Amino acid sequence: MTETTNFSADMSRASKREMKDGFSNDDICFEVLSRVPTKSLLKSKLVSKKWHQIISEFSFMRVQSQISKPVISGFFFQEKFQWCEDDIESVSYIPVDSEQTIVHNTVLDFLPEKVVLMTSSNGLLCCRSCKTSSHSVVYVCNPTNKQWITLKWDGPDNGKGLALAPIGISANFRLVNLRQMEIDSDDDIDRLFYLSFEIYSSSTGEWKTSGDSCVCQYNLFKNVGIYASGVLYWLTDGDEILMFDVENEVPRLIKKPTPQMVCSGVPESCIGETGGQLYYIQISEVGIQVWILEDHYEPRWVLKNFISLASMEEENPTILYNVERKMASRVTVDMTPWMDPLAFNEGLLFMRVCAKIYLYHLETRNMKELCTLDRLGPNSLTYPIVLPYNISLVPLQCSSTA
Repeated sequence: MTETTNFSADMSRASKREMKDGFSNDDICFEVLSRVPTKSLLKSKLVSKKWHQIISEFSFMRVQSQISKPVISGFFFQEKFQWCEDDIESVSYIPVDSEQTIVHNTVLDFLPEKVVLMTSSNGLLCCRSCKTSSHSVVYVCNPTNKQWITLKWDGPDNGKGLALAPIGISANFRLVNLRQMEIDSDDDIDRLFYLSFEIYSSSTGEWKTSGDSCVCQYNLFKNVGIYASGVLYWLTDGDEILMFDVENEVPRLIKKPTPQMVCSGVPESCIGETGGQLYYIQISEVGIQVWILEDHYEPRWVLKNFISLASMEEENPTILYNVERKMASRVTVDMTPWMDPLAFNEGLLFMRVCAKIYLYHLETRNMKELCTLDRLGPNSLTYPIVLPYNISLVPLQCSSTA
């Protein structure tokens, strides 16, 4: 009788120890926590040592990143000089879900050196070392869990742009380095560029050169590669968008959508991704036109939304005033636009209006001031690097060099 009583008491104490975190065993805890949104999950690390241990495991981060839905948490912002190719080292991070916006300047301080932003996708951020660095490397990092890997490359002089292509919902990825070489021509007006592509695979740890290339007469514009459903896209300063099918390694140039309404001023545009589809955003004096690329092989564009500047003024009278006239007064591309769409992701448009940065939700038509340009630096007006970012626990093997 005594042995039975002692056994029952021991089991009761063990059960209480197991239940102190709210779960009977680690498997149940793993299953439940893996379905918690990433932002809440980061706070859950503080609940107990067991939760912290489970959330920090590589296997948990891999599973949770496959289950969780991407939610934009903020935008990375980096200035660019207008008239020279030198790098500006400072990087700002602007969160979008806080009532009072705070511009963070130390988010990437976990990296071993100052970097230049290149591209982002699936919770990963791709940066390169500055031109003043003694070595040329690429960093692929996750700012949420402060993990990174280092890749050797030939440097920015041998690449027009890097783009990040995640592989499914795994932690693997590909990097595409776009090389641009001007073709000698007697005609200085109609320049031609030869474009080739180098691909890095995290699965093999090696770079290879794609067998396909293409010729384009335009320069890349707002030089950020956008990934959508297996294809990378780059905006150009002409009437075409460069695309690269990552799996099949096939490049192609597709025409931008034809505006529905004629405008007298020079419009401004950007591309972005939502729900695995490419979006083309154009702002002119007539308003904001939102296009979706439904088929990149035809190609077929569909006008998803149109918002006139007049209606935007009515809905935001304390922010916007006489913007139609201001946008129409931009008659050359050298003139700074009054409204400039800088980045788009998951239905959120990050844009500059005069000397302020705003977040515009296309569905709710809610417009929120994030910050003024002076908080982002003296060279933040002209075509800065802007990358949307969603917090993610997607794991990386830290500090490795390929």
